[in-house]
Amino acid sequence: MTPSHGPLLHEGKAKRVYATQDSERVAVEFKDDATAFNALKKAQLAGKGELNCQISARLFELLEREGIPTHYIGLQANNWMLVKSVRIVPVEVVVRNIAFGSLCKQMPIEPGTPLDPPLLDLYYKDDAFGDPLLTEARLARLALLSEEQRKELERLAFAVNDSLRRFFASVQLQLVDFKIELGFSADGTLLVADEISPDTCRLWDLQVADAQARILDKDRFRQDLGGVVEAYGEVLKRVQGACPSPRFDG
Repeated sequence: MTPSHGPLLHEGKAKRVYATQDSERVAVEFKDDATAFNALKKAQLAGKGELNCQISARLFELLEREGIPTHYIGLQANNWMLVKSVRIVPVEVVVRNIAFGSLCKQMPIEPGTPLDPPLLDLYYKDDAFGDPLLTEARLARLALLSEEQRKELERLAFAVNDSLRRFFASVQLQLVDFKIELGFSADGTLLVADEISPDTCRLWDLQVADAQARILDKDRFRQDLGGVVEAYGEVLKRVQGACPSPRFDG
């Protein structure tokens, strides 16, 4: 059943955001759309939205239990989430534990190289500019964050990494890297927002040696490996084993 909601506020590649009767809360619908390479590659994958919503809900609650603030309030339906309204910072935050993907095209580093300490990169979130890498000087020039806010953003990103890396390892998944978005709540608190799912995390099955078969994330779509929904389902199955029942609200 589709929850009641107000008008559509924003539609992105993977979600729609709707107003609610409370100006400090919005309803998020997770779509079945799959995109890659700044939406140059697209597909509809039945069930993907529900899987990402269910995984994200459980991982947001995991972070909450560890004292990491998020925008999550609760589920409204299988693919609907109620969250706090936030002013999104137009910066994609990427934390890498293992070198892979675009990093290995930009630096002389072999895929699979462990990164200790983890590498944190910030990107300007704008498809028109191709989401470019931000240096400290560029970040300051754009005036997107104060120095204090940047430090808090980085602190939260590393805290999320520590929490997720430990959790995924406990269910035999390796967190290679991930991206998150953050936003400011009405009272100015910086919160982890958007979603945490196989769309935003690169996850490898620690029980599988084959370099392609171990992939349980969006790379299956990027690389035309097939089995995307099945891979996401396997991630949910393992997450459910440790975080069985997310809360519902409304």
